[in-house]
Amino acid sequence: MKESKKTPKSDSLNRRAFVGNTTKTAVAGAALSALPIERFAHAAISPGDTIKIGLVGCGGRGTGAASQALSTGESVKLVAMADVFKDKLDERHALLKKQSEKQVDVPDENRFVGPDAYKKVIEQVDLVILTTPPGFRPYHFAEAIRQNKHVFMEKPVAVDGPGVRKVLEVAKEADKKGLKVGVGLQRHHQPGYIETIKRLKDGAIGDLVSMRAYWNGGGVWDPRATREQAKTELEYQLRNWYYYNWLCGDHITEQHIHNLDVINWLKDGFPVLARGMGGRQVRTDKKYGEIFDHHAVEYQYADGSWLFSQCRHIRGCWNSVSEHVQGATGHADIGAHQIFGKGGNWRYKKDRDEKSPYQIEHDDLFAAIRHNEPYNEAYYGAKSTLTSILGRMATYTGGEVTWEQALNSKVQLMPESITWDSKPPTGPDENGEYPIPVPGDKIWKRKIV
Repeated sequence: MKESKKTPKSDSLNRRAFVGNTTKTAVAGAALSALPIERFAHAAISPGDTIKIGLVGCGGRGTGAASQALSTGESVKLVAMADVFKDKLDERHALLKKQSEKQVDVPDENRFVGPDAYKKVIEQVDLVILTTPPGFRPYHFAEAIRQNKHVFMEKPVAVDGPGVRKVLEVAKEADKKGLKVGVGLQRHHQPGYIETIKRLKDGAIGDLVSMRAYWNGGGVWDPRATREQAKTELEYQLRNWYYYNWLCGDHITEQHIHNLDVINWLKDGFPVLARGMGGRQVRTDKKYGEIFDHHAVEYQYADGSWLFSQCRHIRGCWNSVSEHVQGATGHADIGAHQIFGKGGNWRYKKDRDEKSPYQIEHDDLFAAIRHNEPYNEAYYGAKSTLTSILGRMATYTGGEVTWEQALNSKVQLMPESITWDSKPPTGPDENGEYPIPVPGDKIWKRKIV
């Protein structure tokens, strides 16, 4: 993917001498004026400095990401947290404090609650971890870069075309300011994936003919809050965010992005069009909101090759979370790190001391910050997000949708701002049922593309 910057590995960074320590001596005004203003957009962080981090979004993934960030070294401290719900914030603060007592220092005045709480966290920190439902991601990312802060944000980074465009625009600002951005597509940091992709790109199975990608499983958690427990429709949807497209983007975007991203990485590019089908076959109860329970998409790349993609949330079926490629002289199971080629078979041998890729992605990001190395994963994060959105558009419409249509779509699922007085963009009818996309319906197509 030519647009994205290469991800520096922490091992190589640790071997390099740190260059460019911040001077404490006054510098002549003429010399300062000769340098671009972006050089002074944020305070430099030297290898031994304590990095203050903040967490926005106190769910399970947020807790995991914060724990992994704290595990990059003792000179990292969690100093601020935010969530729309106080009960979630308190629960996760207690858990993190128990795990890393010396590194968690979040006094009451630095625990912020509500839709605008993220801004207050960003003010307090050097790096912010963004792990709210993904619909909020473009706006939180924009605020972090506006405030000149480094970012780790979970995937996906948007739920619609306007959101993706915003992330791509903000990513350029991050580069200008020298800010580092990590995105939670951890397979890019997993040694087995890295080596397998490298061998395939080097021709281990010849020209790549076709690809397959799956995230077929039983689904995630059932809705957590009932209507009786939630005070408003907005609270109900926020607590059950996975089942609403303005918050989640459907499971093709929230989960299957990982597998689609691997194929984009392998191809060094992104699809030009998609065709698909999907629907709600089993998870039809109104408590499952508005998302589909299965998607099947064919993606075509610029060179004419095809990716055949499936993702499913139905229990009791054949399951697989994997990526595969067929080449002119062999094939590979990418996720299993196995290649079956004309020159012989190969399988990656994992070192018993090998770290989790979830940890490595944070090690790499924090090393880049401390050594002031170029680091911005927002570009491929945004475009792999768009790949999943493109697939959702294809399954919801039942038609063919192009990359340009998805990227330039004016259909905005996520409002630019939310307050406790806001009405959700989608709502139930008198029976509590949500509107479900109908493939082939012209009216629905206008709502989707």
